[in-house]
Amino acid sequence: MDEFVANSNNVAAKIKSLYGRSAKVIYPPVDMEKFHLGDEIEPYYLIVSALVPYKRIDLAIDAFNAINLPLKIAGDGPLRRVLQRRARSNIEFLGFVDDAPLSKLYSRCQALIFPGEEDFGIVPLEAQASGRPVIAYGKGGALETVLPLGSELGAPTGIFFQEQTVESLMAAMWAFEQNRQKFVPTGIRQHARRFSRDRFKAQISDYIEARLRERGAEKQGDAQAV
Repeated sequence: MDEFVANSNNVAAKIKSLYGRSAKVIYPPVDMEKFHLGDEIEPYYLIVSALVPYKRIDLAIDAFNAINLPLKIAGDGPLRRVLQRRARSNIEFLGFVDDAPLSKLYSRCQALIFPGEEDFGIVPLEAQASGRPVIAYGKGGALETVLPLGSELGAPTGIFFQEQTVESLMAAMWAFEQNRQKFVPTGIRQHARRFSRDRFKAQISDYIEARLRERGAEKQGDAQAV
């Protein structure tokens, strides 16, 4: 293997640990053209996820069962029936949702709920491209895409909860309710632009061209030595 490219610092650290090699971090792109600011915000919170164990949708269901706020879950998977039986009537399972209605769901939700740990995770960026804040478990790739309250990097785009427990998620929900005026849709969308397709294309192209130039220089040096 000549080079490693990682989709997050989180993954780059794993590559370093497992292979002892450094990796260039180039974040994946969010398609800003697919998402837009909503003309109105509705009462529901939103999850967009495959319904599989590591996504921890069960955690969100238990929290929303307790606080009795509306939650919409877009996505399907092997745990759907189990999770539906676990959920109260304030939780709606939408199944697979196409791009256009999904964009509308993002733009009108109170906030995205992201209870699992991902290597990177594109869903929080899709929510932010729609101007909506993210309430996420504070591990993995979300730490690199969501700006929490008090961040030195810019205006907040979300809130982290530190433990994968119902109590910790509910505390983050309460913090969001107390600080919702600090989450400005235009500012949140502007943050998502840092992960645009144009940025990705430029970074990946520059990286490949630089490696090719280096390889060409090495071959020329070898030829001159001979």
